Amino acid sequence: MELPFDGAISAYYENDAPKDIREAVKKAEKDDILTESYPHDSRMGRKSYDRQMDALQIELVKLQSWVRDSGTRIAILFEGRDAAGKGGTIGRFRMNLNPRDAHVIALAKPTDEERSQWYFQRYIKHLPSAGEIAFFDRSWYNRGVVEPVFGFCTPDENTQFFQQVQPFEQMLVEDGVHLFKFWLNVGRAEQLRRMLARESDPLKQWKLSGIDVKGLSLWNEYTAAIQDTLARSHTLLAPWTVVRSDDKRRARLNAIRTVLHQFDYTRKDVDAIGPIDSTVCGGPEIWDV
Repeated sequence: MELPFDGAISAYYENDAPKDIREAVKKAEKDDILTESYPHDSRMGRKSYDRQMDALQIELVKLQSWVRDSGTRIAILFEGRDAAGKGGTIGRFRMNLNPRDAHVIALAKPTDEERSQWYFQRYIKHLPSAGEIAFFDRSWYNRGVVEPVFGFCTPDENTQFFQQVQPFEQMLVEDGVHLFKFWLNVGRAEQLRRMLARESDPLKQWKLSGIDVKGLSLWNEYTAAIQDTLARSHTLLAPWTVVRSDDKRRARLNAIRTVLHQFDYTRKDVDAIGPIDSTVCGGPEIWDV
């Protein structure tokens, strides 16, 4: 089978990955957690996960009905390292929602026209109207992490972004938009394991890009940019929720719970939602290198 990017991910694994990361991936069993500091030893079991997810799906449908009837506007941003599970988590949020009022925004790289505009301009038209939930699969925070790591923006543009992002988000929140910002984090060995799985799976190869491949060797640069972004854009009005996603199942459940717990929607069942695992889902203080 022909591998994407001429097998560059496999080549990185064999030749360039740090020895401890390569050994962790090599020795891993299917349900092993590869990040030593992760607060659980193994992945959540399928039966428990399915039972909890089914209950949360019912609550999400209730939430959307209330959002539509009340005219509420919800914007949910998903950021994170490559292969951290952003798309999968969004998919679980939307699994049983009416897609007409639950939109996914996954923008391609800006056009020449968009590059000439105010940086936030192309995102504004995708913000939710009354009764809508907007899921941003990556967002304006590209300028905080991806762009400076790869040199797609100048230092001045990066500085200007951080000068403007807090006032921009403050205006959204004060205008009535309920803004959630999720940062999905994943350990280095787990990221590489997932990237190798994508490379070898014809049904998942489309998820890979040249940026993903190049990013494997820029772990430390990403780490510095992430730390900088969390420090400079975590506010009371628009806080970051960090989700440690080495176990995708726990990540998805706790991200959904975080949103559901914030609203007093009609027929809400708090017991069905369940508690948030604060060791997996919390503020920037639980972010782990």
